[in-house]
Amino acid sequence: MRALLARLTAAARGLAAAGRRRSSAFSDLWRRSLQLRVVVSTLALGSAVVFVLGMVLQNQITERLLGTKEDAAINQTRAAVQIAERELAGINGSDPIKDRLNSAVNKLTSSSPDQSGAGSAGAFEPVLVNDTLKTPPADVSAAGPYDKVPQSLRDFVLTTPNRTISQIYTVERNGERITYLMVGSPVTTSNPAPLQLYMLYPLATEQRTIDVVQSTLVVGGLVLLLLLAGITNLVTRQVVLPVRRAARAAERFAEGELDERMVVAGEDDVARLAQSYNEMAESIERQIRQLEDFGQLQRRFTSDVSHELRTPLTTVRMAADVLHASRAQFPAGLARSTELLVDELDRFESLLADLLEISRLDAGVEELVSEYADLRAIARRAAESVRVIARNAGSEIVLDLPEDEVTAEVESRRIERILRNLLANAIDHGEGKPVELRMVMTEDAVAVTVRDRGVGLRTGEAGLVFNRFWRADPSRNRHTGGTGLGLAISLEDARLHGGGLDAWGEVGDGACFRLTLPRLQDVPYGTSPLPLPPADARPVTQVAQLPLSVPEEAYP
Repeated sequence: MRALLARLTAAARGLAAAGRRRSSAFSDLWRRSLQLRVVVSTLALGSAVVFVLGMVLQNQITERLLGTKEDAAINQTRAAVQIAERELAGINGSDPIKDRLNSAVNKLTSSSPDQSGAGSAGAFEPVLVNDTLKTPPADVSAAGPYDKVPQSLRDFVLTTPNRTISQIYTVERNGERITYLMVGSPVTTSNPAPLQLYMLYPLATEQRTIDVVQSTLVVGGLVLLLLLAGITNLVTRQVVLPVRRAARAAERFAEGELDERMVVAGEDDVARLAQSYNEMAESIERQIRQLEDFGQLQRRFTSDVSHELRTPLTTVRMAADVLHASRAQFPAGLARSTELLVDELDRFESLLADLLEISRLDAGVEELVSEYADLRAIARRAAESVRVIARNAGSEIVLDLPEDEVTAEVESRRIERILRNLLANAIDHGEGKPVELRMVMTEDAVAVTVRDRGVGLRTGEAGLVFNRFWRADPSRNRHTGGTGLGLAISLEDARLHGGGLDAWGEVGDGACFRLTLPRLQDVPYGTSPLPLPPADARPVTQVAQLPLSVPEEAYP
């Protein structure tokens, strides 16, 4: 029993899962297919229109059919009343009224055009009865199926003399339900007891006609809907297919197939769309080629210039070192010039190194040589490398590192360069206040923030800090003599690791840079372990979050 229940439960779950899959597949198809939505919407609206139109037509036909039947039945009943009055003209209280009523009914039946109870209103069954509101049912004399006449019609005829009343009523007869149009009218005779005539007209013919009309409307509506669906599908297909071809061409063009074009056929709107798309694609391809050529030329120029400058720079460096070593023998002014020359040569060499690095990154020839490393040791080395600069600026470097190892698959040289650049920039703009480096690790990511409380960033500058050679305030003194490429290179190094570099700043509240790295290469991470803006920041006015696919650049 338990095994049977388990199999039934598994089968029910399988059916439910299959139903969910089919529902999900239809939902996806509904969202993606314009043709399906147009056809279904047209069918829904068409069904509503056909239903309303069918109901209106059916009601009109039924009303006209029954109205004609009722008019003919009333006229025929009035003629029958005259015949009955002639047949019952000499009746009195001593005559056997039952026999006279039967004779009058026979006369009414034989007076119809086909001698079988069918007149201009169709077949009928006459009923003659003498009845009053006070007459007990046992004393009522009637000829014909008086028991089929509803009490409501009897009451109307008895209470409204000199009026012909009609009513549609369904009765059970021989186990079959039959609908009649019943017309009742009083009959005036010399008999003190009032007489009434009821004519029962079966509506079987009209019902069959209405059924035929209904079936015709249903079949016609279904055929109309099928035709409408086919026409809509055909028309929509003529519009959707060119759009789909254009979408496929645009997708291939976006994937790098710049020679992808649409076929131009005819001179209609679709042909003009294809022609316009082809012209746009040619223009974009031409501009992309020009930009690629220009970019390659620019990278080659930067690389060649950097390489060519190394030889004369080495010669100048050698001469400057000789002069710097002998500066004690020079006059004070010449000795100071020698020191400035050496400092600027150091900065020039750093600029050449950064230019070569950025040109390799732009060319895409840089490769990541990663290994598992403890990021705490890298952070300590980066802090130690700028310790002298921080001491000269009067800033203290505060390290907030986890007690446990923070291991990740990284290239230590690049991560140390990123942290060194972030710390140097924080010292430059920290105005002698402490600079805090904080590190947090989760299962899939490591985040490092470098926070200063200096001048901060004005509105809109958070999106510019990674631009090459960009400075927030060119007139400010710098402690590191940076090249203006440090943060641009840091951003590229972070992206090379599959991570990101974000910036936040507030005027008077300092700035904060956040480096987020995956712990394993080629394994994406979720959210960064550290928030940006930092928890101690004032209300946020700007945050620059740089996605991996959109390069952003520089903070001096």
